[in-house]
Amino acid sequence: MVKINENYLKLPGSYLFSTIAKKVNAFTEANPHKKIIRLGIGDVTQPIAPAIIQALHEAVDEMGHKETFHGYAPDLGYGFLREIIAKEDYIARGCEISPDEIFVSDGAKSDCGNIQEIFDESCRVAVCDPVYPVYVDSNAMAGRTGVYEEEAGKW
Repeated sequence: MVKINENYLKLPGSYLFSTIAKKVNAFTEANPHKKIIRLGIGDVTQPIAPAIIQALHEAVDEMGHKETFHGYAPDLGYGFLREIIAKEDYIARGCEISPDEIFVSDGAKSDCGNIQEIFDESCRVAVCDPVYPVYVDSNAMAGRTGVYEEEAGKW
């Protein structure tokens, strides 16, 4: 019989960014003449830099030809990418590093959510506040929290 992970039921009902949006909307409504600098999800202030646009176009063109197509990357990331990262981001700044010391993942968000899987659920974790929601939610879903205190807004 399939059973649900009971820890999912511990998650509070609102996601941080929807809570922020509600508070911003309420503030804007109450203070229509105040200027707000928005730094939330999907809120950008400038277009993507031309160098990035050019690199994206080149990468898309590269993927459209059999000779230059790249499939799934190896477990540590493409060697050519790790070499460029070592050379341009570290060695160029005086830090000696070898490409085999570099790991290219799909992003810090999933890494931070997944790294806790190596620890037993009885291990304690400390999470700063404020924090990106996935860091708390992934530990809650893994059973590493107590009960969420709605009134206090904390675990």
